[in-house]
Amino acid sequence: MSFYPSLKDPAYLEELFLAFPRGTGPLMAFHDAVLRNEDSQLSIAEREIIAALVSGLNACDFCYGAHKTMAMAYGLPEATINALVEDIDQAPIDEKLKPLLHYVRKLTQSSSKIVQSDADAVFAAGWSEEALHDAVLVCALFNFMNRVLDGAGITPKPVFDAPDEEALKARRGGTYSGWAKAAGIIS
Repeated sequence: MSFYPSLKDPAYLEELFLAFPRGTGPLMAFHDAVLRNEDSQLSIAEREIIAALVSGLNACDFCYGAHKTMAMAYGLPEATINALVEDIDQAPIDEKLKPLLHYVRKLTQSSSKIVQSDADAVFAAGWSEEALHDAVLVCALFNFMNRVLDGAGITPKPVFDAPDEEALKARRGGTYSGWAKAAGIIS
């Protein structure tokens, strides 16, 4: 249920951005730069995992559902994403990714407690400084987005519930700016 009387109920992300468009174009461009840039050491799937993890840790139902679905579209099983939020060490995910996800978890839950040894664990797993920076950008973006959506009372979309293979396939390859243009949010 939206907290803004001007938005319909239920209100989804599109309605929020249409009602309050200031900054939406640059925000979508930033999403694309952070989540879809091909120059990252992190795959699109790995960046979507981080977006889902951060959103799950923050209990942001909209972003968790959306980015869990995006991670699934790029090949990650739903059970793995759910397991990551519960216990990164026990989740069936590549061991190399775990130190990076621990860093993101700590940055989300207690950012002032990040220390050099947290970064060193990421580097020891074989990630570059650029990869860590990309993970930090995704983490920061979704801590921001979680607050924007939860602060407005934005409702998760039913399409995030048990998407079929066609729905997942349709999500691959798009950009956030392209989505916003198709929805009439930006020109």
